[in-house]
Amino acid sequence: MDPVFLQIGNFTIAWYGVLMMLGIAAGYWLGLKLARERGLDAELFERMILWMLLWGFVGARLVFVLTSWHVFEGTPFPRVLLDIVNLRNGGISIHGGLIGGILTLIYFARRYRLDFYRYADLAVPGVALGIIGGRLGNIMNGTDTVGRVTGWPVGYRWPDSARAFHEGMCRPAPNPDMDLSKYCEQVGNQIVMTANVHHTALYGVIIGIILAVASYFWLKSRIPGWAFWQFWLWYSVLRAGWEETFRLNPLTVKSYLNQGPDAPGIGLWTDTQIFSVPLILVSLWMLWRLRRTPQDAEVAPVHRQG
Repeated sequence: MDPVFLQIGNFTIAWYGVLMMLGIAAGYWLGLKLARERGLDAELFERMILWMLLWGFVGARLVFVLTSWHVFEGTPFPRVLLDIVNLRNGGISIHGGLIGGILTLIYFARRYRLDFYRYADLAVPGVALGIIGGRLGNIMNGTDTVGRVTGWPVGYRWPDSARAFHEGMCRPAPNPDMDLSKYCEQVGNQIVMTANVHHTALYGVIIGIILAVASYFWLKSRIPGWAFWQFWLWYSVLRAGWEETFRLNPLTVKSYLNQGPDAPGIGLWTDTQIFSVPLILVSLWMLWRLRRTPQDAEVAPVHRQG
């Protein structure tokens, strides 16, 4: 697994960026198609998407840096500044990206007096496709979204050819929750980690596929906001309850940790898990409110820019 898609001299393009952009491009096309089918302002929505992408990437990187500072610890100044802004090697927060995109959409909705939910719903399939592309890029990078060591049958032994993975995981970590160096051995002329881990990047791909398929059914409801809040609910449930439970992330509140060759490889509670709890509760409450919306709201006139 080579994280580099293309290299020309010292210039490299990573698989992470290529795969994520392919997912975003597919979502971009699908969102515009839905906007036209629903009689919304497709031209304005196209502008929204471009600005949502820009501020979404800013938010995604900012939240990742704030919640994963351990990745940058020990890097000398000013090299650390370059590492912070370097997206080619991965390292973004999906929650941060969603927040940046939503704030942008709120601005457009107020600026042009649009129904926020009618446009937010259209972005749901694209976000799901972006998750799939990003997680596939994580797999190519090797060191992104690594899982905890496990003895369960689902454990995955990364091949020796995944050099980036072994180099990243075999460095001693100051946080014992994150240190996998004790599972590393010398194999030939390379130090590799021989233990099985949860393939949490693959879990993320499957979550993205589930959300992409589910969004097709959510969008059949013409209640504005239904697809938007269903996405937040199920992304939070699946990310916190499945992917993050087995992912090698620092425990903000260390209530349970059991990892190793004879253990399930579970850790509670990470930042993402804590953040997901209020999101789940708010999503349930908002969906309950939307279900109580009078049925005639589903066919309310759509605002269209001239």
